[in-house]
Amino acid sequence: MNVHTPLDGLIDDRPSDKAFHVSRSAFTDPDIFDLEMKHIFEATWSFVGLETQIPRPHDYITTFIGRQPVLLMRDGEGNIGCFLNTCRHRATMVCPFKRGRQKFHVCRYHGWAYDSAGRNISVTDKDDGQYPADFDNADRNLFPVARLESYRGLIFASLSADVPSLSDYLGDARAFIDLVADQSPVGQLEFVPGDITYTFDANWKLQFENGLDYYHFNSTHSSYVDILAQRTKSGDATGFTSERADEVEGQGSFNFSNGHAVNWSIKRQMRYGRALASDPDGLAEVKARVGDTRLKWMLRQRNLTIFPNLQIIDISSAQLRTWRPLSADKTEMTSHCLAPVGESPAARRFRIRAYEDFFNPSGLATSDDNVMYEFCQTGYAAQAGDTLGHLRGLDPGIGLPGDHVSELGISPVDYAFGKPGFGGETNFHSGYREWRRLLQHATGEAADA
Repeated sequence: MNVHTPLDGLIDDRPSDKAFHVSRSAFTDPDIFDLEMKHIFEATWSFVGLETQIPRPHDYITTFIGRQPVLLMRDGEGNIGCFLNTCRHRATMVCPFKRGRQKFHVCRYHGWAYDSAGRNISVTDKDDGQYPADFDNADRNLFPVARLESYRGLIFASLSADVPSLSDYLGDARAFIDLVADQSPVGQLEFVPGDITYTFDANWKLQFENGLDYYHFNSTHSSYVDILAQRTKSGDATGFTSERADEVEGQGSFNFSNGHAVNWSIKRQMRYGRALASDPDGLAEVKARVGDTRLKWMLRQRNLTIFPNLQIIDISSAQLRTWRPLSADKTEMTSHCLAPVGESPAARRFRIRAYEDFFNPSGLATSDDNVMYEFCQTGYAAQAGDTLGHLRGLDPGIGLPGDHVSELGISPVDYAFGKPGFGGETNFHSGYREWRRLLQHATGEAADA
């Protein structure tokens, strides 16, 4: 591995000088990409699925942690396991399908078989194989991942045992997962059937940034903004909500430990309705259960990023998206419509239509973003100095009027709040600092920040 630029030089982070710049090579250098895969994606917690995706014994899904294929399944006793999706014989992928239900997985190459607990139960023509004497004592089971834990039905796995507990890893970001899960009368989340996977020709960090980037909305999605304005004139206010008169209108963010962050907004003038508010009876049930304050936060726009590759966007509908970096300039995205288990048919219908409207690749937003990522990737190839791109919010401005932190019971490592058009970029900093910390820790390069 030959990284030409010291890792510390890739991020110019000087809070006292109000400077924060990310080197162009962080988006283009194949050697840095290899380090990211080994020391970030394959060395910390990664979201691998929802418990509700595998509700019955022997249900399974397949996915990736970094570059490595994994098989997530529930065994006959109802226990969830996650294993490298590779046969112990000659490395063939054991399960080539995305999801299903099978008691046994049989390797298509030579027929070795495994049960839903990952145990090898058959070696084809074993007695004729003239194996060495100690073959029967060898571990032939699928390789389990090093760590596997869940929070509110979201399953995370790590290929490294050297990670904190999932609860410690998520920290106060859990409060924002709770705001989504507690919209369900039974506290569970599920995917609406029909996930979509696609690729864009750009670095994965452009998606990481975009999910936290409130600033781009009006310019990148100007067509959608115009459509929202026309719809508002039509008088259809289904799912619209309002803020109290004493709330300070604005846009803010919280940064948490381990690179997680969320941006959010308080708006007096709604431009779109919300699935939760489209069903008055369901809204009343949630209000009675969680109270006015938490309901208020449920009804606000919130974009949560769990570093390195999970985002949960809760606006008119809810989206859970993950990304898998394929190279320095190519990324695979998977997008799901996320929904509370037990919501009414009316709310579910509203949710699906709103998801199709904005999040779906055929909708009015995703294609806009993908074009911007590819424009940025092309621009990063220019042999120029650092961009000026992460400075909004470094001046504290109006700070944090209101009781936002205490209302949520959280202790963020940093926060920002500004006018409705603020669009702060300091919420990118937490992820980039964690990115640098993980790479420096793994490579032994001394950190000075």
